[in-house]
Amino acid sequence: MTTTPARSFSLALVGATGLVGRAVLDALADADLELSRLKLLASPRSKGARLEWNGEELPVDGLEEGALDGVDVAIFCVPPEVSRAWGPKARAAACVVVDGSSAFRLEPDVPLVVPEVNLAAIEGVRARGVVASPGPSATTLALALAPLQRAAGLERVVVATYEPVSGAGQRAVAQLEREATDLMNAREPEPGTALPHRIAFNLVPQVGAFGADGRTEEEARLADEARKVLSAPGLRVAATAVRVPLFFGHAAAVNVATSRPLSAAAAREALRAAPGVKVVDDPALSVYPMPMLAVNDDAVLVGRVREDPSQPNGLDLFLAADDLRRGAATGLVRLAAEVAARRQ
Repeated sequence: MTTTPARSFSLALVGATGLVGRAVLDALADADLELSRLKLLASPRSKGARLEWNGEELPVDGLEEGALDGVDVAIFCVPPEVSRAWGPKARAAACVVVDGSSAFRLEPDVPLVVPEVNLAAIEGVRARGVVASPGPSATTLALALAPLQRAAGLERVVVATYEPVSGAGQRAVAQLEREATDLMNAREPEPGTALPHRIAFNLVPQVGAFGADGRTEEEARLADEARKVLSAPGLRVAATAVRVPLFFGHAAAVNVATSRPLSAAAAREALRAAPGVKVVDDPALSVYPMPMLAVNDDAVLVGRVREDPSQPNGLDLFLAADDLRRGAATGLVRLAAEVAARRQ
C-alpha cells in the first residue's frame, strides 16, 4: 500500500510495553516514516523501563496528565477503558488518536479503517479526532473478502476463527508456556487465570464473554466490524471463535456466498490482485496458509480456495495472518502515517 507522504511528525505509542505495542515498534522500524519524536508511554508501573528501537534505547514514560501535549498523533495499544478515558484528553491536546482497542470501533462518527480496503473513510477522523482499527479477526477477514466483494458481491459469510493466546495478552502467553512445560514433564498444571480452561493441547470455543444470544463478544464484534469496514450493513455473517494452543498466528476457515457466480480460479485472480493479500494455494504440493508461515508477514495468506457445491455461488477458503503484525501493528502504523499526512 502506498502511504500519502507526510512531513516530519511527532508520535506517541501508548501501551508500548504490551504485546501489540512491541509489534508496533517493530512495524515502525520497518516503515519509511520521518518522525520528529517518538514518545513511549505505558501504565505508571512501567514508567522508567527502556525499550530498544532502531538501535537505541528509548525511555518509557507513564501515561499521566500532560503526556500527550505537543504530540501530533498517538497510537493507542491499550484496553478499551483506557482508550475511552484518554481519547477526549488527546483531543484536548490537539493529538489525533489511532486506536487499536474496541472502544470506538462501532461508534457511528468514528471511522473504522483497514487501509487497503476503505482508506477513504479516514476522512471521518475530523469528527472525533479518532480513527479506529478493527480487531485481528475482522482485519484478516475484510482483507480477504474485499476483492471477492468487488468481483461478485457478497450475500453471506460463515467463518470459524482459530485465535492464538497472544490475543488475550501476555498473561495468556505465559499460561500456555507454563501449562505446556508442566504437561511435557508429566505434571498437572495449576489452573490458569488468563483463560477459562487449560489451553495447552486443547481448544477452547470461547473468545470473550458470552452474550444473551449465545455469541461471544469476539463473534459479535467480528461480524459488526467486518460489515462496517466493507460498507455492507446487510451482509449476513455468522462466526465461531476458538482459542487454540498457539502463541502467535491467526487462522480462519471461511465459507462465502457471492451475489454473482465466481469460479475458484476467478476468485484466486481477484485475490492475487488485491493489496495486503498473498495467495498461497497449491494443495497438490501441500502448499496452503498456516499460522507459522504468516508470522512477521504484513499480508493475509489465502489458500484452499475452492467452489462450494452445497450452495449457489459458494466458495470456501482458508486464511492465516500474524495477529500482532498484520492484525494490528501494520494497520495502526499505516493509519498513523495517513492521519499525519492529512494534518499538514
